[in-house]
Amino acid sequence: MTASISQKKKDLVSNLISEIKKYKIIGAVNVEGLPSGALQKMRFSLRKDNVKIIMTKRRLIKVALEKCGKKGAIDLIPHLKGMPALILTNENPFKLFKQLERSKSQGPAKAGQIAPNDVLVKAGPTPFAPGPIIGELGAVGIKAGINGGKVEIKADVTVLKEGKAFTAQLASILSRLMIFPMEIGLNLTAACEDGLIYDKTVLSVDEKQYIENISACAAWAMNLSIEAKIYNKDNIEVFITKASQESINLAMDAPIYAKEIIDNLIGKANAQMLSVSENVPDECK
Repeated sequence: MTASISQKKKDLVSNLISEIKKYKIIGAVNVEGLPSGALQKMRFSLRKDNVKIIMTKRRLIKVALEKCGKKGAIDLIPHLKGMPALILTNENPFKLFKQLERSKSQGPAKAGQIAPNDVLVKAGPTPFAPGPIIGELGAVGIKAGINGGKVEIKADVTVLKEGKAFTAQLASILSRLMIFPMEIGLNLTAACEDGLIYDKTVLSVDEKQYIENISACAAWAMNLSIEAKIYNKDNIEVFITKASQESINLAMDAPIYAKEIIDNLIGKANAQMLSVSENVPDECK
C-alpha cells in the first residue's frame, strides 16, 4: 500500500515537472480563502489565455521545483505562501500580475483569515442607532459617539495591520460596517522568468507613477546635458535655439546693426522714446 502511494506521488511530481518545462514563466500563487467556485471560474477563464494553474500538495510542488532543472525555479520555493499553487504561462509576468489583480473582487473577512493589507476604518456616520454597538466598536479600537441620532465614528483608525489575523469580533463589526477587506482572487506572490525572480513588490507597478518617473528622469537628463554642454541628437535643437537667442541678445546690447535684428532694434528704440516722452514734464512739451 505504501509503495503504491509513493509511486503515485512520484508520478504526480513527474507530470508536474513535464508541465513546468512547457512554459517560459513559472509563478507561485496563494489560493487560500478563495471559494472553490470562484477558483474553477478563474481557471477556466485563464485557460483561454494559455495560462495554467496546477494545485497539489506543497511538498510535491517543492520537489518539482527542485528537480525540474529550470534556472531560478528553486528560488520560488520561499514564495510558496498559504495554500500554494503553480501558475504557468508564456505571458509577460507583469502583464500576468495585472491580469490577476483586475480579476479580483472584495469580500468580507472571516475569523482567522490574514489581512492582505492594513485595514482602515474611516471617520463618519454609520447606519446604527445608539445602543450596544458603541461598546462593540470600542472593543475593536473604533472610537464612536452619537451625532444626529446615529452612531458616528470619530476618527480614522487602522484596526488591523497587514499580515495579522482577523478575530471573530472584528470580522463581524467590519461586515456590519459594509467594509470588505479581503481580496477574492489569485495572489501571485512571485514569478520566475529566465532565472530572475520577480516578487509581488516588483510586479505591483503603478503604471501612472512609472511613466511620470521616466518623464522626470528624461527632463533631468536633458537639463544636465545642457548644463554640462554635452551635445547629442536629442538636445542639439535646444543648443541651437539657446545660441540663437543669446546671439540676438548680444547684438541687441552691443548694439550690432544686422538685418536679422533690425526690427528688434527699431522696436527697442521706439519703446525707449515712448518712455522718455512719458517722463517729460507737461510744460516742456
